[in-house]
Amino acid sequence: MTILEVEDITSGYGSMPVLHGLSLKIEKGQIVSLLGPNGAGKTTLLRTIFGILKPWKGIIYFDGKDIKDLPPEKITRIGMGYVPQEENIFPSLTVQENLEMGAFIREDNWSGRLEDIYEMFPDLTKRRKSRAGELSGGMRQMLAIGRALMLNPVLLLLDEPSTGIAPYLVDQIFEKIKALKGHGMTIFLVEQNTQALKCSDRSYILEGGEKKAEGNACDLLADEEIAKHYLGK
Repeated sequence: MTILEVEDITSGYGSMPVLHGLSLKIEKGQIVSLLGPNGAGKTTLLRTIFGILKPWKGIIYFDGKDIKDLPPEKITRIGMGYVPQEENIFPSLTVQENLEMGAFIREDNWSGRLEDIYEMFPDLTKRRKSRAGELSGGMRQMLAIGRALMLNPVLLLLDEPSTGIAPYLVDQIFEKIKALKGHGMTIFLVEQNTQALKCSDRSYILEGGEKKAEGNACDLLADEEIAKHYLGK
């Protein structure tokens, strides 16, 4: 079942287009990655999907609904979560307060969900009273993901979660992402790190706002031409 479908999207900033007629699909229960160099349009695509930017052209379907004209708060309410690359936590608040802020639109009892997040990210449990600004880069990313998960999204958009993290923690981040799939979540993972391909079902390669390749993630990783031209190998 297709949970997200982007059709012929053109989007950008001011009068400058960044995405040029981009189309892609994500099936429910998959991890789908989007890789490409800086300036390829990866973040622009996530912002367009999440309603921060309005597409100039094209359609975005989420769970069968046309969402291209919806604002982010409404997209959040229908089940999409978004973790931006930067400014994704409140540094002056504690870990627990950050997670509680993640549940701000929930009207039910979400205390059980809070404990679920601590179980997923046990390192956060030990630091629940610490200010988020005191955390390492890896723990900040875990907190940002946990905050987004407080709303039980059916689709989670992740923008380069391995950026700025010590190499020994990158493996942990990708393991956590794979574990989320085990909990039934669908994930759209934007990355520059080719390790993202190893935890993905399908992948897309983006350059200059255009799709350059797509397919099974393992096949793309093994393709010497794609690796040479787009994956920095």
